[in-house]
Amino acid sequence: MKKNLILMLLSAILICNTLFSQQALWGGANIKSPEINADNSVIFRFQAPDARDVKISGDWMPAQGYTPGSEKMTKDEKGIWSYTTEVLASDLYSYSFIVDGIKCTDPNNVYMIRDVATVTNVLIIGGGKADLYKVNNVPHGSVTRRWYNSPSLGINRRITVYTPAGYEKSTGKFPVLYLLHGMGGDEEAWINLGRTSQILDNLIAQGKAKPMLVVMPNGNIVQEAAPGESSLGFYKPTMQLPNTMDGRYEETFKDIISFVESNYNVITSKSGRAIAGLSMGGYHSLHISRYYPNTFDYIGLFSAAILPDSKVTSKVYENFDATLKQQMTNGYRLYWIGIGKTDFLFKYNEEFRKKLDSIKMPYEYRESEGGHTWTNWRVYLSEFAPKLFK
Repeated sequence: MKKNLILMLLSAILICNTLFSQQALWGGANIKSPEINADNSVIFRFQAPDARDVKISGDWMPAQGYTPGSEKMTKDEKGIWSYTTEVLASDLYSYSFIVDGIKCTDPNNVYMIRDVATVTNVLIIGGGKADLYKVNNVPHGSVTRRWYNSPSLGINRRITVYTPAGYEKSTGKFPVLYLLHGMGGDEEAWINLGRTSQILDNLIAQGKAKPMLVVMPNGNIVQEAAPGESSLGFYKPTMQLPNTMDGRYEETFKDIISFVESNYNVITSKSGRAIAGLSMGGYHSLHISRYYPNTFDYIGLFSAAILPDSKVTSKVYENFDATLKQQMTNGYRLYWIGIGKTDFLFKYNEEFRKKLDSIKMPYEYRESEGGHTWTNWRVYLSEFAPKLFK
């Protein structure tokens, strides 16, 4: 009797484990996708025997307007659609499938990222610049989400902070890079899409960058935190939010600096502060560093949204030329500008550089291939961070 009971229990456990395994595969057939070949070409597979048309859309493909292009996949006798890329350069790539006109993710790839309201699968091809984007066998820093009070805005807000390996045991003070996202982003953007912690871990371990904190705030002052992380609950993210480029964020940025300098062992002089951002964050970095002209020794503008003829009125944007000259007079160690050749903001950055040239304001300039993409912004961070706090 006892033996039968044990057999019955073992049988039940086996059935449960089998059901659980089947449940784990309900997202699709257990096929390998993506499969990275030895030559860095990639095979993608998707099981859809009843589908009439399946395409793959990836950010390595020529863009169609503001979205990546797409290519048709081919179906075999088992109903599995496949597509093989050409040899791809080292990078982090995102992709999705389009099944009979409906966009969907790859059920055989659990690695996904959110960019505003778009969710895509990702893969990394190493052997080059993307080795910095991997989790390698090096000392790792910590990533925390903190809540801070913003007296100027009258709300509590969420912020992401990277602290380098060894920070917790150190008695020294560390420099800080304030890293700002673009329109539609939030405090999750740089850490997820930008691979900030992996890049800093690897650069610091290689001795190419100084150990530093990286503070990634939410640049949308109407938000407590990223969608799904605030008291508003789950809602669809959107690009256009109120008060994103009207001066209010720049005006209240000192709340963030005060929180960091009150809660972390950091250098509290301009020599230990850097600020950089992409697109809207580049616009914010330009104006914050100018509005507080003796606060940052390092400034980085990544594809900055320096749009002309703004009708926004704010004290932050007044006396632009005079405060820019004051920033130059006060001195700084690095003013760094990066932009892609096909970026829609290229001509505006070109015009801004002409202004800097006219007042003989020193800067470093990085012109890359491509446009307004995370592919560029990860590279810019990888090149900007080693120049800081030397």
